[in-house]
Amino acid sequence: MSAPGTPYPPSGWPADSGWPPRDDHPDHADDPHTTRARRLWPVLAAAAVVGVAVGFALVFVLGGDGAGGRRSTAQGSSSSAPAPTGTTESAATASPSPSAPQPPEGYDVREDDEGFRIAVPERWTRSTAPSTYGIAVVNYRSPDRSHRIQVYQVAEQSPDASFELYLSAETRKPNGFEKLSLRNMDEGDFTGSRLEYLADTIRGEPEVGTWHVLDERFVAADGRIYAVAVYGPDTDGRADELELLTTALSWFCPPGTSCDAAPSEG
Repeated sequence: MSAPGTPYPPSGWPADSGWPPRDDHPDHADDPHTTRARRLWPVLAAAAVVGVAVGFALVFVLGGDGAGGRRSTAQGSSSSAPAPTGTTESAATASPSPSAPQPPEGYDVREDDEGFRIAVPERWTRSTAPSTYGIAVVNYRSPDRSHRIQVYQVAEQSPDASFELYLSAETRKPNGFEKLSLRNMDEGDFTGSRLEYLADTIRGEPEVGTWHVLDERFVAADGRIYAVAVYGPDTDGRADELELLTTALSWFCPPGTSCDAAPSEG
């Protein structure tokens, strides 16, 4: 809970104890004193020399410990574009043509109305909620609403700073919050961190017992920081949330960015 006299939410954070922001109340407060980092990768020039377009999308393989290891990076080049606002109910289903590289079986590649690309399971529905910071909060949900993939833009200056704020005593947590791990995922050109936790309830979501959440925040190819968070019941194991997260991240391409048709398999 917030300490006495401490305003909530902190700058750039959702006003919701069911972090990340729930569908009907994301409320990312934008603080004019918050400086958003625009990270560039020093190896972009080297990538161009070997004929690889700049940027990245994550590709993971599942390790024996279920943590997920990074295989390689995909490519893209970024350009600035204004972030759209407002609430939509679009399905945003735009899968590759049959001749194009395909996502894993059971997944669709979505060219989202907010400008990013991502891979989500087939027949999942999409909804958005307005945000005062960056793109709208986008939620993809399973038909029974027991699983969710959420995408939004992060206001803090780095993934580590964002999680430091969230895990501090000044920030409310979901009921029954239990931190399992916080992993720094930095590797090569990639900058990011992943929080894994359990919660008894997530506001705005059905009762499924204990929720298992994987929340990864990272610097994308456009220099902005995004979050992809995955939710599911802990009773059916934790491998499904990891698969959802790693597949979504492997196909992620930020708004205003030209990426390869599919993640690199190198």
